[in-house]
Amino acid sequence: MGLITVVLCGAMLLFGTADFPGWGDPQSPASSHVSPYYIEKSIPQTSVPNIVTAVLADYRGYDTMFETTVIFTAGIACFFLLRIQRKEPEIRYYRHIPTGITLRVEKGAKLPEDSKVFERIDTLYTPHDLIIKTTARLVIPFLLIFALYVITHGHYGPGGGFQGGVILGAAIILFAISYDLRSASRKLSERAAALLSAAGVFIYAGTGAFCLLLASNFLDYGALASILGVDPVTARSHGILIVEIGVGATVMAVMVWIYYNLSSRGKHDEGL
Repeated sequence: MGLITVVLCGAMLLFGTADFPGWGDPQSPASSHVSPYYIEKSIPQTSVPNIVTAVLADYRGYDTMFETTVIFTAGIACFFLLRIQRKEPEIRYYRHIPTGITLRVEKGAKLPEDSKVFERIDTLYTPHDLIIKTTARLVIPFLLIFALYVITHGHYGPGGGFQGGVILGAAIILFAISYDLRSASRKLSERAAALLSAAGVFIYAGTGAFCLLLASNFLDYGALASILGVDPVTARSHGILIVEIGVGATVMAVMVWIYYNLSSRGKHDEGL
């Protein structure tokens, strides 16, 4: 039954392509009306040289907002599918840092007074590589700076919230791989990632709602001119930057959130 459904849907889609304009047809609606309007009006109306960013975050702002919401929803779905809530194990393993000896401790037993020299580990503990850790420490700050540059530079060149958010998430995942999952969780916990992913969507939708409070249309950033102290065209440019920050926060947080659960099989132990 499933195969029949797929074949029928595919046949309908192929049949519908017969009504599409020819590839590269200069007389198609997109080439004769939509594209020229964006090319001619994007800078005068938004003060954004990058037409792609102007279209995604302004002219097509509704679509991009729901794309961000879909990413957030994917993070929630992966959490419910992968996250495993388990009780504390009966046996815990600790590594004595000075000697490297692994200590097996029964549940309820206490470590010696100098327990600070013990590091809790799982049974699959692998010593960290000094070269990898050092290289990651040198590379990650530059990745973070470049990610922020990509988000803020999306008005003028390739980039934006989606691209910058992916780079931010990749930097945190690199830290988790080069160190361990527990160290990464100390920097950005699972709860913080979940709240940050929701905050990004709230920033985007909240900006649109704030425009409504200013007696304008939803996501009409020109209404922010009185608040930002600039002209309406510049306000649209600033509004795009605000929602791009929200997009970047959601993309980064969802990437990290999903990685935490995938790498640890939902248990959030040492991970990779």
